[in-house]
Amino acid sequence: MNLEDLGYNEALEAYRQEHGYSQHLVGRVTVEHRERYMVSSEEGEFDAELLGNLRYAAASKNDLPAVGDWVAISEYDEGKALIHAVFPRHTVLERQAVGKLGERQIIATNIDYGIIVQSVNRDFSINRLERYLTLCHAAKIQPLIVVTKVDLISEAEQESLLGKIRSRVADVPVFAVSNETQEGINALKDLVVRGKTYCLLGSSGVGKSSLINSLSGVERMKTGAISEGIDRGKHVTTHRELVPLVNGAVLIDNPGMREVGITDRSGGLEQTFEQIYALSDACKFSDCTHTSEIGCAVLAALDSGDLEEATLENFYKMENEQAHFSSTVLERRARDKKFGKMYREVKKHKKKTKY
Repeated sequence: MNLEDLGYNEALEAYRQEHGYSQHLVGRVTVEHRERYMVSSEEGEFDAELLGNLRYAAASKNDLPAVGDWVAISEYDEGKALIHAVFPRHTVLERQAVGKLGERQIIATNIDYGIIVQSVNRDFSINRLERYLTLCHAAKIQPLIVVTKVDLISEAEQESLLGKIRSRVADVPVFAVSNETQEGINALKDLVVRGKTYCLLGSSGVGKSSLINSLSGVERMKTGAISEGIDRGKHVTTHRELVPLVNGAVLIDNPGMREVGITDRSGGLEQTFEQIYALSDACKFSDCTHTSEIGCAVLAALDSGDLEEATLENFYKMENEQAHFSSTVLERRARDKKFGKMYREVKKHKKKTKY
């Protein structure tokens, strides 16, 4: 496989030469599972593990390889390799780690486009769309919105649904597709180009695996039939996986995410809720909370109908979530700093008493 088809470029090659990895193989992580990795390179696929020094030098799990990373490897047995280094990431798509306050979880790295997938049935939620958009904006990757299973609704219902999206979300391409009839697939294919990496984002059963099959033209991914009881496809993806396409583009499939927690990355909320931030510049008070103040331009837009109440409510919720995440990170750093100081004092005391 050609490295350029996987997204390799001159900047990555320059890093490889400058840091002494010219004698190593270069590959891209396609699957991650409990610190075991599948790595694709021009020489084929390798079952790879971390070099000991790389594991011990990592300050956190996020310093270890993730799906989408470029790595320097050496083969030590047929089909087996050691990972010596992770190359710099140009983008990192992340969310709050589930059940771990103040911690981040990497979804994928080195992404160019985030394809946000929602189906027209029970999964559809503009609030959730805005969450995924915020993750994409924070990572500085270009979002695309794909609404699947449009064969399940009438043309009038489809236009109404797309209208609701466009009234809340500005300047983001929206595609209505059907993996059954192939409606809208060609228009989406036109944006999938060689050397770029696309990450599929969405809940379980919205048709992400079927979409990969439609975009690749072959049955690459196992798909589940729609359940009549819950009106959605069965969840079949169990891990993140990088899938090379025949035109030289790369897709990363993800397990469905039930929780899409916002981190403290700057820029995400500002770009998703650009209208609210623009309105706030015209508020009478610079510290306006947009809740009850006289002269609040945001509330005035709400009263006039220029701003949707659901948009403002979702903004409040996500802004509070981001603030809580930031404060949790600061608290944990303070605790770690205090513990580190105490540890050094105890160690110093033991050294004194020893002599």
